[in-house]
Amino acid sequence: MIKHREQRVGVFVDVANMYHSAKNLYSARVNFKEVLKTTVEGRRLVRAIAYVIKSESEEERAFFGALDSQGFEVKAKDLQIFAGGSKKADWDVGIAIDAIKLADRLDAVILVSGDGDYVPLVIYLQENKGCRVEVAAFGKTTSSRLIEACDSFTDLGKDLKKYLIASNQKKIKLLPDLNDIKKLTQR
Repeated sequence: MIKHREQRVGVFVDVANMYHSAKNLYSARVNFKEVLKTTVEGRRLVRAIAYVIKSESEEERAFFGALDSQGFEVKAKDLQIFAGGSKKADWDVGIAIDAIKLADRLDAVILVSGDGDYVPLVIYLQENKGCRVEVAAFGKTTSSRLIEACDSFTDLGKDLKKYLIASNQKKIKLLPDLNDIKKLTQR
């Protein structure tokens, strides 16, 4: 199935997965507005849901408000902290359930996550619901099994200026600067 304007799409964003990928790889934040625009590609957006973890900070509330104003329905859950101090915060099951519930009204399901745990969901949606399943994430942190299973993969890492917002006003380093190159060649 190819992409066309009349396709009904649903976008499901694993915000924690994308946040940690952007932070760890590029010390930056994800530009979710651009991710939504790219993944929808002019098709009929039925739902865009951003799944977030709450920690009750002011900055967080502003971020959730920004997601809402960009067209996302924001679903939030509390961070679980266990007796031994370990923490758990994921939406894998919630995203899977929502995608399955909405699949009958969608032609394409778009997962914005690189988590390989979604492979069974991708296969189920393709084989049992007849949905095209697309994935958008940073290629460097995306499961190769997920890339293989989906119908198309958008590597957000190929256009960092578009999909990232520099944290703390730092520039995103896309290429080594001249001083880095000089240091490498002097060794």
